[in-house]
Amino acid sequence: MTDRTLVIVNATGRQAASLARVASAVGYHVRAHVTQKTPPVGQELEALENVTLIQGSLEDRELVAGLFAGAHKAFINTISWGDEVAIGKSLADAAKKAHVQHYVYSSMPDHSVFGKGWPAVPLWSCKFTVENYIRQIGLPATFVYTGIYNNNFTSLPMPLFRMALQADGSFEWKAPFDPKIAIPWFDAEHDTGPAVLQIFKDGPRKWSGHRIALAFELLTPTRVCRLFSCALRRPVRYVYSQTIDIEVSVPNGYREQLLALEVLFGKYKAPYFGMDLETGLSREVNGTNGWNGDGSSGDSGKGTVVEEARALWPGWRGIEEYAREVFPLEEAAHGLTWMNEET
Repeated sequence: MTDRTLVIVNATGRQAASLARVASAVGYHVRAHVTQKTPPVGQELEALENVTLIQGSLEDRELVAGLFAGAHKAFINTISWGDEVAIGKSLADAAKKAHVQHYVYSSMPDHSVFGKGWPAVPLWSCKFTVENYIRQIGLPATFVYTGIYNNNFTSLPMPLFRMALQADGSFEWKAPFDPKIAIPWFDAEHDTGPAVLQIFKDGPRKWSGHRIALAFELLTPTRVCRLFSCALRRPVRYVYSQTIDIEVSVPNGYREQLLALEVLFGKYKAPYFGMDLETGLSREVNGTNGWNGDGSSGDSGKGTVVEEARALWPGWRGIEEYAREVFPLEEAAHGLTWMNEET
């Protein structure tokens, strides 16, 4: 049935794989595009009932056309392999030609358009360019803007979200986010699928043209570390730094991304989503305007940027639960053993 056929692009990513798992479980026929069958997620998706894996380059126009033929819905998260803008436009054109009835695109802001001297973040601004193109061609589309992934944290020497293990068994997170400013968070693997599925259920009549923040918590970095500390039963300390430590080789383009983030958040303290989704949001935690002094929201997100996401999916996983239940498992999968040692 064409109204139960869902196209998912770059399906091994955290967002897309989350949707593939949930959609296939409730009976959608999922056409899951992958560039490569990257283990273990590629093999997992291939084994799911109702999932057809389609492998190949998104620069192959014939593959793209076949991907959308007869499909009713699509979830697209373009990534920086190849020309992301060209690929994003090609996917939108193919979906328009195939009469896809609801197109959900994972976008991000271009901070340079707000006229405040903020830099464009390279891997975000290209998504905003594609979003504008989708609007121009009249495709019935909804745009989701993701908060910071809970799943970004690792004790490995990766830049920006390294939860560095100290000699005494404690952890330290060093980043350019102001310790007094709340930023948006969500668990990509747990929460993308159910939230996007609800958007599809509501349909384009409700959501066409809308931007929706996929963020379920607004927490200061200091508060994040307190929640990690509660979950792990270890001291976790936040260190504010306007620069990002880069201790390992990073992919082409990602170094520029990190440098832009340094300026955007370390220097300008810009709102994460730009102005559109955060207008009227009290970002600085000072014990007023619905905020507790510890950096938690005093009204469970009511009246803030997270309210819409929580209405879509009330079963979201917070960062404390992530740190307690998932973070140690992800660390163990990388061969780390700190969770088995006494502190």
